[in-house]
Amino acid sequence: MNFSERKFLSLTEKQKHKLALENLRALIKNLPNFYRKIETLLQLSLANTHEELANRHTAHAEKAQINLNEHDLLIRQGDSPSNIPYLPIGIYLDDLRSAHNVGSILRTTEAFRLATIFFSEKTPYIDNKKVQDAAMGCVNQVPCSRNLEKMPQPLIALETVEGAPSLFDYTFPETFTLVLGNEEFGISQKMLSQCTAAVQIPLVGSKNSLNVANSFAIAAAQIFSHQKTPLAIS
Repeated sequence: MNFSERKFLSLTEKQKHKLALENLRALIKNLPNFYRKIETLLQLSLANTHEELANRHTAHAEKAQINLNEHDLLIRQGDSPSNIPYLPIGIYLDDLRSAHNVGSILRTTEAFRLATIFFSEKTPYIDNKKVQDAAMGCVNQVPCSRNLEKMPQPLIALETVEGAPSLFDYTFPETFTLVLGNEEFGISQKMLSQCTAAVQIPLVGSKNSLNVANSFAIAAAQIFSHQKTPLAIS
């Protein structure tokens, strides 16, 4: 691995910042890099703190005309292993289309140690790169299955069904499977007919629905708050 100052200076501004971005990421990961040399050549001040490095990372990306997704950001590393077991609950993804939504649901599920996620055949699975990116490292931590016969009963739909009680007034059983529906059509009629109950999030705005991953996050927090967790959380 070598670095030529002359060659670097001959690059366009866009190319310089693309190379700077790559070396900054290597610096963060403690991999061999030339970021400090590049920093000097670009006449930049020394970036050391997490905030300084994160801001520099964003600035390089903008000048290199690279769009950053959430999984590209230098999120502060505050994660620590959890020994809290998952609750005896299932989450069924009924033909979701968006890998981003699936990854977000995985991330929320891990955060609350909430459930095993069950995937329909058409839902992007955990081997999908976009699912992995959106899950932010949670793919291998959340129990996942395509064996729908193992879904905990009863099945409860999170859906805008006429007469369905508010999520916030409903008393969930200790074991059940929460069914989430397709972004465009909601839960299929076939699956809805198998649900013994339905709950909905009360809305008062002009829109009569929320993004499925956002809806799940609301439901997850509500469900978790009423479960008997095996360990106290301080």
